[in-house]
Amino acid sequence: MRNSFYENTEVIGLIGQPVKQSYSPFIHNVAIELTKLNYIYLPFNVPSSNLGNALKGMNALGIKGFNVTIPHKVKILDYLNNLSEEAADTGAVNTVVNDHGKLTGYNTDVYGVLETLLPYKDEISGNRVTVVGSGGAARAAIYVLIRYFKPLKIHLVNRTEQRAESLRVYFRDKLKFDSFKTHELFPPDLVDLFSKSKLIINATPVGMYPDFDDNITSIPESFNKNQIAFDLVYNPVKTKFLQLAQSRGAIVLDGITMLVYQAAKSFYLWTGVEMPVTDLNKSLRLLISR
Repeated sequence: MRNSFYENTEVIGLIGQPVKQSYSPFIHNVAIELTKLNYIYLPFNVPSSNLGNALKGMNALGIKGFNVTIPHKVKILDYLNNLSEEAADTGAVNTVVNDHGKLTGYNTDVYGVLETLLPYKDEISGNRVTVVGSGGAARAAIYVLIRYFKPLKIHLVNRTEQRAESLRVYFRDKLKFDSFKTHELFPPDLVDLFSKSKLIINATPVGMYPDFDDNITSIPESFNKNQIAFDLVYNPVKTKFLQLAQSRGAIVLDGITMLVYQAAKSFYLWTGVEMPVTDLNKSLRLLISR
């Protein structure tokens, strides 16, 4: 009986490097237990040089699908058969579905960002917003802002302004939106920009465990009570960025909600079953806060 159970177990997972810090195995395996599905979610440490071979192996093993994290979110597009609209428009993939050898890429980070920000749509639309970062998470955030919130202007901030500029050009050409301004991440020069932004999104890993004390800006005047500060970092739950913003009266949104919503979308794509989002949100907060 048990042998038959394991023979029919569907495998889903995560590829990236590193993967040991990821909470995705916890989220998905708890969801599998709660929904009583015969699945298991496994992390696979895959260096960039082995990405192609890893995908061939996953196909050969019949792995049903997997999440994609750093450093593969953009490079994996070269190996996929199909892309969802969000994946094609962002140029980044974080979820792959394997349908009998045909690999389709999705960007469920888009869903995670959208669901987190939707309650504040009226406040964000038509105002200035700032996105810090230039990786896959930043791409998802920029796409969501253009597609669903129609801001007055998006300020793109990155340690290397050239990378911010490349994102500006990418989204100008892809989504026909060119109300951008790019900046180098040099906090003393950005206080005025930050303080005049209705929404500030940290789409970098700055402030993530174990570097708790790092912050994209440690200047209190960067924030005020008329703002929303959204940090895609989820460990710790309350980063220095969010602590400082909250101390100045801003609305703060942590990365847990976004992480669980993007996971829920991936889970549904693989299983056709809704993830119990509320239970997972509570469980993950308890785990990280220990």
